[in-house]
Amino acid sequence: MNIDIIISSEDIKEEKIKGKTIVIIDMLRATSVIVTALYNGCKEVIPVIDIEEARDVVKNEREKYVLGGERKALKIEGFDFSNSPLEYLDGSAKGKILVMTTSNGTKAINRSISAERMLIGAMINASSVAKKVVEVGNDVVIINSGTNGEFSIDDFLCSGYIIECILKEIKVDMSDIAITANYMYKQNEDLITFIKNAKHYNILLELGLQKDLEYCCRKDIINIVPEFINGKIII
Repeated sequence: MNIDIIISSEDIKEEKIKGKTIVIIDMLRATSVIVTALYNGCKEVIPVIDIEEARDVVKNEREKYVLGGERKALKIEGFDFSNSPLEYLDGSAKGKILVMTTSNGTKAINRSISAERMLIGAMINASSVAKKVVEVGNDVVIINSGTNGEFSIDDFLCSGYIIECILKEIKVDMSDIAITANYMYKQNEDLITFIKNAKHYNILLELGLQKDLEYCCRKDIINIVPEFINGKIII
């Protein structure tokens, strides 16, 4: 098995992911939301790029859906949920289809549909993702959604942790960037200490989202691995 990393949604190229198993990471906060919502009873998640596209999906059968997402880390006007995973813990989306649009994560998902398998990962389900990757046995590309098309420390350390979990199971070949992510994680296993330097972390902190940050940095509190199949994310 080979492991590689793509460092932002803007760097996704079909030739790098075609035929591969990919893991989409946007730990602050889109993939943490997806994992949390599905774990707490959401039926499925439809990730879209544009706000109007999200509204179009739900307009004829609004009772079946909830709308969630953000722009500039803030809740979108008229949506049911922001991009906080904490809003899904009480089962508010149970039995509903979540239509979701975010600045980075849903963009990365929609740019990666040529992959053979697409798994959704975050710190909160990292070890389960690693086990699924080992089970599938295909070459892996971990895609960091990044922040506004740029490298993001938080996604990179999450990648490093997932790689560390994989290495506990099997031997792999890694690209230089995958080796670097794993090394960076091992030097900073107390995630928040280092992630506090990340630009996106501090944007969320300034918005008063400390509890979101603490939740998203927790390791392995959920044991499901959502997968994107035919336009929707399910478990």
